[in-house]
Amino acid sequence: MGVTGPIRVVVAKPGLDGHDRGAKVIARALRDAGMEVIYTGLHQTPEQIVDTAIQEDADAIGLSILSGAHMTLFAKVLELLREREAEDIKVFGGGIIPEDDIAPLKEQGVAEIFTPGATTGSIVEWVQKNVRPVAA
Repeated sequence: MGVTGPIRVVVAKPGLDGHDRGAKVIARALRDAGMEVIYTGLHQTPEQIVDTAIQEDADAIGLSILSGAHMTLFAKVLELLREREAEDIKVFGGGIIPEDDIAPLKEQGVAEIFTPGATTGSIVEWVQKNVRPVAA
């Protein structure tokens, strides 16, 4: 029994960061690649993001964080997913994230981090290959 239909991704801007151009570009690229995208808008709490992902039966959450609060915000989203027994929802993200923080984020459970300069094509390709890979 497999999951059918398009990959569903919640794209979210947690915290006080008010710059959402990148998140909107990624949301559009994922949508144009055939995915269903739920963009939550600015200033979302981790609780709101996880609630939305569960309610929308999302396969993944993509967080855009430019504020410097990435260690706290990713950790809280992952914690809430564990508490809600929704660890099957993959979490990935991007933004202004120092290279030294990427390995600790992945150790916490973040599936992938995209830094400035990542192409929309590389992000789409990663989601297609890693969120709900097609069976061989």
